[in-house]
Amino acid sequence: MELFNTILTTTNDFLTGYVLLIALVGGGIWFTVQTGFVQIREFRNGFRRVFGGMFRKKESGGAKKDGISSFQALTTAVAAQVGTGNLAGAATAIATGGPGAIFWMWISAFLGMATIFCEATLAQVYRTTGPDGKVTGGPVYYIRAVFKGKGGRVLAAFFAVMITLALGFFGNAVQANSITDAFHTAFFSSFNEGFQFMGELVTWDDLIIGILLAITAWLIFGGGITRIAAVTEKLVPIMACFYLVGGLIIVLLNIQNVPYMFVTIVEGAFNPQAVCGGVFGVAMKEAVKKGVARGLFSNEAGMGSTPNAHAQASVAHPVQQGQVAIVSVFIDTFLVLNMTAFVIIGTKILEPGSAAYNSDGAIKMGISLTQTAFNSVYGQAGSIFIAICMLFFAFSTILGWYFFGETNIKYLFGPKAVKPYIIVVCLFIVLGSMMKVETIWNMSDCFNSLMVVPNIIGVFALTGVVKKTYKDYRDNFLPNHPEER
Repeated sequence: MELFNTILTTTNDFLTGYVLLIALVGGGIWFTVQTGFVQIREFRNGFRRVFGGMFRKKESGGAKKDGISSFQALTTAVAAQVGTGNLAGAATAIATGGPGAIFWMWISAFLGMATIFCEATLAQVYRTTGPDGKVTGGPVYYIRAVFKGKGGRVLAAFFAVMITLALGFFGNAVQANSITDAFHTAFFSSFNEGFQFMGELVTWDDLIIGILLAITAWLIFGGGITRIAAVTEKLVPIMACFYLVGGLIIVLLNIQNVPYMFVTIVEGAFNPQAVCGGVFGVAMKEAVKKGVARGLFSNEAGMGSTPNAHAQASVAHPVQQGQVAIVSVFIDTFLVLNMTAFVIIGTKILEPGSAAYNSDGAIKMGISLTQTAFNSVYGQAGSIFIAICMLFFAFSTILGWYFFGETNIKYLFGPKAVKPYIIVVCLFIVLGSMMKVETIWNMSDCFNSLMVVPNIIGVFALTGVVKKTYKDYRDNFLPNHPEER
């Protein structure tokens, strides 16, 4: 097992540190240039479409007949994007790359907006009706469209297997594990009664919470995308607002530190050793690597996950869902992920000698660093607040990731495979709530990285289709729909 973990870690470091960083950043630059900075040109339209959709119960071509509403597709995508990484990911990027990592996170998110526009547009262009009569779509369909024959079938099948393993199974186990860990720390830290499982102590509260999560998920999964979308369109706005308000209060209470916060981020992007008393002894390339990687893996642009949701949207033109997808990255990174970073940096807990450092002088990592920042203002209530947010964020991600896996399971094995898939996902949720083994995290990361490769190849190959579709939107669709301007 130790050897297996070493192999997984080495593979992950190579993929995330070199292959994916080059492919996703390079892709973001390419798509930005090819679409004429679409993330700037279409942001206003996407913003209007998203937040206008919040107040419309149904849109033309409703969910029963032709997929789900554009807003529901967005919330399903955001549900998957906004997960434990938004609470722990920014903290990890700061702890390992310094505050300057946040600047590079912004850059990667800006580029990712163009990438995700292309993904969502292609998902709409190549969506189809499955054997069960329901709308379906995603990377497997546009990969097959551009690569004919056996090569296309193999590439699409590889993607389908990787996303199912990465998100549907191991990813959802990780999310369940994050929920039980947060709740144990906040509410059951003094309770250590339980049993041994795979060499680890599993407390009874972990098992009970895992079972409750699996039962709740089962009830939602059984209703398909219609029920999942109905839940996410209510859950996502509530959870995002709850976290943003809680974080904003801390920022406002430390309003005098806002200039310090931005100076630290910008200066740390180019000279990490110069900030926070020189405690961040990392090179600029490490700040870039950690920030870009965290931004890319948080908003999932280029990974091929969210197109499965965007394909479901009922819109008049494919570009309209591309506009909405741009805003999903903005919500994930520039709102939610940024709030975590602003709280950590704005409370000045990164200064030497603060509670953010362990007894051995090492800075805390991940969710522990985030909890420390919130506890600095809210006291022990900060840990409870983070536990509640973790429940919202991680469970919403379970819903989104389940559906992404379901889409690809149906592609591989047909609609009859959905019920067995639900059973296996729920088992992984229970197992994940009990397992504290590093392997499950490493396997999820590895499969997560591998699924990017066939997706980004497909999107690159279809750049011309994206440009043609966008031109059609501007030259033909807009003149006949002045309300869209």
